[in-house]
Amino acid sequence: MTEPLLIELSTPGRPSPYVAEADVPTPANIPTHLRRSDLPLPELAEVEVVRHFVRLSQQNYAVDLGMYPLGSCTMKYNPKINDAMVRLPGFQDVHPYQPEELVQGALGLMHALGEHLKAITGFDAITLQPAAGAQGELTGLLMVRAYHQQRREGHRDKVLIPDSAHGTNPATATMVGYTTIAIPTDHRGNVDLAALKQAVGPDTAALMITNPNTLGLFEEHILEVTETVHQAGGLVYGDGANLNAILGVVRPRDLGVDILHMNLHKTFSVPHGGGGPGAGPVAVVRELEPYLPVPVVVRRDDGRFALDLDRPHSIGRVKAFHGQFLALVRAYTYLRMVGADGLRAVSGAAVLNANYLKEVLRDHFELPYDRSCMHEFILSGNRQRRLGVRTLDIAKRLIDYGFYPPTIYFPLIVEEALMIEPTETEPKATLDAFAEALRQIAREAVEDPDVVRSAPHRTVVGRLDEVSAARRPILTWRMQPEAGTVPVSVERGG
Repeated sequence: MTEPLLIELSTPGRPSPYVAEADVPTPANIPTHLRRSDLPLPELAEVEVVRHFVRLSQQNYAVDLGMYPLGSCTMKYNPKINDAMVRLPGFQDVHPYQPEELVQGALGLMHALGEHLKAITGFDAITLQPAAGAQGELTGLLMVRAYHQQRREGHRDKVLIPDSAHGTNPATATMVGYTTIAIPTDHRGNVDLAALKQAVGPDTAALMITNPNTLGLFEEHILEVTETVHQAGGLVYGDGANLNAILGVVRPRDLGVDILHMNLHKTFSVPHGGGGPGAGPVAVVRELEPYLPVPVVVRRDDGRFALDLDRPHSIGRVKAFHGQFLALVRAYTYLRMVGADGLRAVSGAAVLNANYLKEVLRDHFELPYDRSCMHEFILSGNRQRRLGVRTLDIAKRLIDYGFYPPTIYFPLIVEEALMIEPTETEPKATLDAFAEALRQIAREAVEDPDVVRSAPHRTVVGRLDEVSAARRPILTWRMQPEAGTVPVSVERGG
């Protein structure tokens, strides 16, 4: 049975004694036809409200409760020292309108974080302003456009995107006004070099590439790929969402990448999910530095920190004030805690965990690309589909075994895809339990497919109509017209 909504728990005449009467006067200039004569809010005691939300929280899954094997998302455990650091008064209570002389500590942290991120990735300049990876993509492509326009090459209007890249890439390029050209994947899971060389030309503005790609594979010909684009006069944009696989091992700049966004809320332990807050810094080569968003955190000759707005070729602001500051504090804490050697260990463990799971599961599911993977890997449920069990069914059945499902049906180039990323933070015992659950589901698909097709069975609600919930959401409750002022029924979304 689902948890009742607050409005369903309401009883007339039972407000909380701790809520005072409103002391805010009603503005006199609100037109009468826009005013409400009443506001039928739920009437409950404070203890009832608290218990309602605590019960809801107990029905939720969280990274503090179990593994999130979401491919391309890096839902890793977040060290609790991050929470302690963001609660420091100088960080938690900082205000964007404070004068620079009163926020030197905050500006110094931002500058130091930028220097660390440049060292990790090999780039010359960076902005911390974008609020998420997708906005980092937008920032990068706007800089690409500004760069070509400054060079009087505005005719470059094509962006090449491998079909193994992240799904936001084509949307971002389209938003900036570019036409996108898809580059297929070869039999090894790499960018098809022949197709790339045929597509590149004088109208190429950029290539947007994810490396490791969404198949969990490192591009075996990455240097030839980037050189091909550069020879045509284009730029290479690197989607850094999979940076967790190569920290301390290889720098994207050394691979020929010109622009790279980083997801601090993936790679550097900022809590990820639930809509944010995110952080998507963008690092660039020297030639693109003039186009960075303003303001840029700089260190003056006297050692003090400042926000530099004097950048005439800047693309302007992409975020109010300066990004998600507390997300930057968390990432900086993580970097200082693990150190340079620790970053390499992070990637090593993530790659080891993924390859271990891949080998344990390879005999139970199809393996589309039989190569050593990076921090994530792709399985296919095609074998189970022939038995009448879809990948969606497998994901739902995993919930009964206590695991959050992996990413499914992505990347689109793999039928019935299961995209699994264990991250470096999960111990072997958890990986073994997760693998055994998937093996058991594979056996059920053969012996008792109905139990898989009808899953989940042990949750508060059964299988939801996710398509209807996404396409026709009901986001508010509405009263039925009855006598009295207390709502008697509620409409809910799927």
